[in-house]
Amino acid sequence: MISDTAGGLAALEEIRAQFQGLAPDHAHLDGAAGTLVPESVVGAIAEATRFGMANVHGAFAASQVSTAIVDDARRALADLVGGVPEGVVLGPNMTTLTFHLADALSRTWNTGDEIVVTSLDHDANVRPWCLAAERTGAAVRVAEFDPETGELPVESVQQVLSARTRLVAVTAASNAIGTRPDVAAITGLAHAEGALTYVDGVHATPHGPTDVAALGADFYACSSYKFFGPHTGAVIADPDLLAGLHPAKLVPSPEESPERFERGTPAFELLAAVTAAIDWLAGLTDTPGSRRQKLVATFNALENTLRPLHRRLLDGLSQINGARALGAARHRTPTVSFVLAGHPPDAVSERLAERGVDVWSGDNYAYELMRRFGLAESGGAVRASIVLYNTPEDIDRLLSAVSELAES
Repeated sequence: MISDTAGGLAALEEIRAQFQGLAPDHAHLDGAAGTLVPESVVGAIAEATRFGMANVHGAFAASQVSTAIVDDARRALADLVGGVPEGVVLGPNMTTLTFHLADALSRTWNTGDEIVVTSLDHDANVRPWCLAAERTGAAVRVAEFDPETGELPVESVQQVLSARTRLVAVTAASNAIGTRPDVAAITGLAHAEGALTYVDGVHATPHGPTDVAALGADFYACSSYKFFGPHTGAVIADPDLLAGLHPAKLVPSPEESPERFERGTPAFELLAAVTAAIDWLAGLTDTPGSRRQKLVATFNALENTLRPLHRRLLDGLSQINGARALGAARHRTPTVSFVLAGHPPDAVSERLAERGVDVWSGDNYAYELMRRFGLAESGGAVRASIVLYNTPEDIDRLLSAVSELAES
């Protein structure tokens, strides 16, 4: 499934044909909360469950199938973000994994140590660290983003760093307003103070090429259901770093990393689908080379493809009386949160749903962000998010519905 132009994406009609979940006369603009999956991903789940599976590392055939599924998923995720398979920790979702890693990392924290979080982040990259700090006596310092621009200035993080900082948790892209902070600069400052970095890549991963080394991420978390896969999560780290951590685990559970970070039996059929989703993304371009090279090409092309749709949405909202988009960061994903004067966000999303437009409302777990915008008590905002199967007609359908509501 490729386009006629080298390095470009497959044609939109070809892409959309792979998603049976796309309803006719309907605008699916809820991708930031979870994307639809293409048929190859559905097929991978069916294929895995059709044949015998068992727990891993056994001598018999069914066990070997499961072992291969897990190994393939680690390799695929490593290719996706530029890591190595030995550093890929698998789990049910990013939130569960982050709580688990927070427990392991905080075992060495003491009173007087400091942890840095940001108000731009999803609460899954805030609360686990705050709770871990509370248990250990460490202090939490918050780097605030600028509500006027939606930017998280590097200086905001620098101001709360010190020689006592043990960890900096920062998002690679806001799930609410799309802001992509300068993660590499932030992690560079953290490392200069001797701190580790935990980067939430859940929202960033589907929207552009990822290189964990270039980002300076000691830990990089992502969720496959945001990039056209099943509901699973992963944290990618340096294997040597994982080797020095000792998570709580059952006595007979594996001692080796990354397995010792993975609690219980994984959902093998979902891990098969993770590999299928990543292979599907790699197949959207005719760029030659390795899977990693194809993925980078796909995501570079995707950024260029979605930029006009993002601008169409922003320009259209600016023409609607009473509509206001939150933030105006220079570098951001095509995700927009907005408010409509005189209309509670929940009421707006309900009216849009009646008109065949799927969006979310509320804080979308960007709890501190909505507090910073002063919207926590008024219901947050309406969020529309654009992914690779969206069309100009989807954007126009949303704008028409919002405009109609604004005039009512």
